[in-house]
Amino acid sequence: MKTIFNETTRDELINRINTLDESSTAQWGKMNVYQMLKHCTLWEEMVLGNKKYKRALLGRLFGKMALKIVLKDEKPLQRNTPTIAELKINGNGNVSTQKIKWLARIDEYQHFSNLDFVHPFFGSMTKEQIGYMVYKHIDHHLRQFNS
Repeated sequence: MKTIFNETTRDELINRINTLDESSTAQWGKMNVYQMLKHCTLWEEMVLGNKKYKRALLGRLFGKMALKIVLKDEKPLQRNTPTIAELKINGNGNVSTQKIKWLARIDEYQHFSNLDFVHPFFGSMTKEQIGYMVYKHIDHHLRQFNS
């Protein structure tokens, strides 16, 4: 399974992100390209330990089981997968600037050190699980924008 901690995989994702521009449109969902870029930047900041969000009650009850299902194979995340309220983005902004910010966060995975990461839904995750989930999340949104 692909992981963000593999340099070749990171390079592949970076190349795909670099294909995005102001004219990129979603194949599904409600986000525009700026909102997706901002959402993903905030998501990376959460995983990297720069932002923390409260655990969801449903996640406390079903998070571990859901994580096993999501990570059991290389199957991409389903379309319209829900997210936490704090990562729902409204409005517009500068796509190029936001893309640069997201790419900088992705580059930080070379030196990942947030081994105590707790996902708001899935809960505590191992480094291996984090690597797989980060890849799947990024891939999900790049597929959403046909990149």
